[in-house]
Amino acid sequence: MKNSVKVHAALFLVALIYAGNYSISKDVMPHYMGPFGLVLLRIVGAALFFGIISRIVAPQDRITGRADNLRALTCGVLGIGLNQLLFFSGLNLTSPINASLIQTVAPIVTVLASVVLLGEKLTLPRLLGIALAGTGAALIILGRSGPSAVPGQDGTLGNVYILLNATAFGAYLVIVMPLMRKYHPFTVLARIFLVGAVLAVPAGWQQVQEPDYASFPTSIWAAIAYMVICLTILAYLLNNWALKYASPALLGAYIYLQPALAVLIAVSLGKDTFTTAKALQALLIFGGVFLVSRKPKPVAVPLEPIQD
Repeated sequence: MKNSVKVHAALFLVALIYAGNYSISKDVMPHYMGPFGLVLLRIVGAALFFGIISRIVAPQDRITGRADNLRALTCGVLGIGLNQLLFFSGLNLTSPINASLIQTVAPIVTVLASVVLLGEKLTLPRLLGIALAGTGAALIILGRSGPSAVPGQDGTLGNVYILLNATAFGAYLVIVMPLMRKYHPFTVLARIFLVGAVLAVPAGWQQVQEPDYASFPTSIWAAIAYMVICLTILAYLLNNWALKYASPALLGAYIYLQPALAVLIAVSLGKDTFTTAKALQALLIFGGVFLVSRKPKPVAVPLEPIQD
């Protein structure tokens, strides 16, 4: 299998994992556990996993140099600590529909950060791809029924948290790429999750002690396991592996698939119907992903005339 096919398969699986999370997380929060408690379980569990695996798979690999260590610290704060604390705080306050919609700003941040930090070109096809995919995602989400926010909760504040989360994640995708291409992925993930745990433990310590774990039904334990294993470990591993072979813009563009996959999941569970309008909206999303994934053509340099 070619690397390009593997990259798209990995990113599709990540989008599927994230798409299912919007509903699964709401089953746990806030009745069984607060958002910061969930974040603590996710980050500490992943930090332990990646820390052990990195010592087995790449025992001699170390992040060295002041610049790389500062980059890893920044990635841990943005991509792990703030990203997850902001996301679950926002999802706890707003509806899954609003959270999914606001998440689509992350590719815009990713592309702009790539232009500023990596010198990538903001071409017309990429701009068109962002517009197409964003339009398709917005049409799908806005077309779904349901309340705009959970009654009794501050939906506006939740939306702000999700916006900040998407901004942090979009910037993280660009900043982490040089580390992923220089060091073993487990080495990088072990370090940045350790940094994230430094933020998550004090933030979620109280909430993780409050629940009556003995009263948790099997479905809630399964949801928590899904968030720790699939949403945290597997999704981050696949995302960061893909960074070795794909541009940050492509990773960001796959966020647009999440609302489309969320609709397909709802249809398979009998909670929604698949209409012609939704099919057209899905085509917009896949068309946008295709355009953003296309690399800009190199500019031909004219040859200098030979001087006699």
